[in-house]
Amino acid sequence: MTEIIVTDDERSMREFLEIMLKKEGYKVRCAPGMGKTLMLMDEQAPDLVITDLKMKGGSGLDLLKEIKRRAPDVEVLVITAFATTETAIEALKLGAYDYITKPFQVDEIRVVVQRALERQRLLRENLRMRAELTGRYDFGNLVGKSARMQEVYRLIEQVAPTRSNVLVTGESGTGKELVARALHLRSPRADRAFVPIDCASIPAQLMESELFGFVKGAFTGADTDRQGLFELADGGTVFLDEIAEVPQSVQVKLLRVLQERSIKRLGEGRDRPVDVRLVAATNRDIDEEVRRGSFREDLFFRLNVIRIHLPPLRERRDDIPALTRHFVKKVSKAEGHAEPIVLTEALQELCNYDFPGNVRELLNLVERAVALSSGRPIGPEVFRQHLHKGDQAPPAAPSQLPEEGVELEEVMASVERKLLEQALLRANGVKKEAARLLGISFRSFRYRLTKHGLG
Repeated sequence: MTEIIVTDDERSMREFLEIMLKKEGYKVRCAPGMGKTLMLMDEQAPDLVITDLKMKGGSGLDLLKEIKRRAPDVEVLVITAFATTETAIEALKLGAYDYITKPFQVDEIRVVVQRALERQRLLRENLRMRAELTGRYDFGNLVGKSARMQEVYRLIEQVAPTRSNVLVTGESGTGKELVARALHLRSPRADRAFVPIDCASIPAQLMESELFGFVKGAFTGADTDRQGLFELADGGTVFLDEIAEVPQSVQVKLLRVLQERSIKRLGEGRDRPVDVRLVAATNRDIDEEVRRGSFREDLFFRLNVIRIHLPPLRERRDDIPALTRHFVKKVSKAEGHAEPIVLTEALQELCNYDFPGNVRELLNLVERAVALSSGRPIGPEVFRQHLHKGDQAPPAAPSQLPEEGVELEEVMASVERKLLEQALLRANGVKKEAARLLGISFRSFRYRLTKHGLG
């Protein structure tokens, strides 16, 4: 359970915050000052400390310094009735998450607490990820020994320590987010947040507020200020997946962030500095998007400082056996199964397949094979049904108008539905890949799925 320590020398304020936070489902401990707070932290480190600024026996700033010395990952929220610009800046410089002035609204502190805990979750997740994956991203041990992938690893190693923006290209399922995470983990920003953002999944009308945040009253329903994802990533790395899906109105704002290194919350007049390293990715031909005018050329130049292209699996078939064995070991361990042997004939069956879904599709195949094997050797028959399904073409629409005529909408809808189903089947259920196979955007694909009751 998430735990919060409330520190205030006013008993009424401690009790108020304790009751309010417990209603939100948090475990709460209270302390009247700095000494007691540090004793409670020695017993068990909390996730968040909410402290008053002016207290007897040590100010909130003194407590903030000591908390950050002992447990840097604990978030601190400072509240006070005596707000000045100088103390606010000082608190933020010392590592406070935010600074709230009394009297405050319950909704205001509730939202700030949620955001502080979300940032802490991201930071801890990144530290855990770094610990788990450091060995994996030691490029001497990475799965995939082909010459194409070795070149990718060398480029990652060269680029990771720099501040340069990186554009990762390649088909769906090739591992673009893994490259972004590898860049982050091997950079000086590795102990800060890595924030992945799937641009295709954010509705266009909400994208600006999600990325850059908003202030109270910016639009209907904006009852409190809210940080955007760029602010959450301050000091770390932002990964913008499917960057080509970003509407041009937001592309302009992204360009400004890269040029000025600052963001402007929706509805706010002032700039807020942010320090992020940007890694973007797309499975589209981004050069063609620029030529057609659907992607801004100036933004493209800012993103395309370094380009890393991931080859599709069909162009590095020599890696398929090693990847298969790696996934078998990984999946077996995660599921608590005995690790089955993969027969040579099964590996050959996989090597002969083109893998439109790339490495992600291979992982899905292995998960299914391990689940069905019950520890027995995995033979080619386990894979054949999947590898050859969907080869049949959809029934053709009539090439000539019958005498009795046709219901055109019904015919077109039937053809569209069958193609959607086959694309999903071919892509092993990966919707972005299915959209690519049909040559339409992810948003258009989702709309059509809903229209035909397939979503």
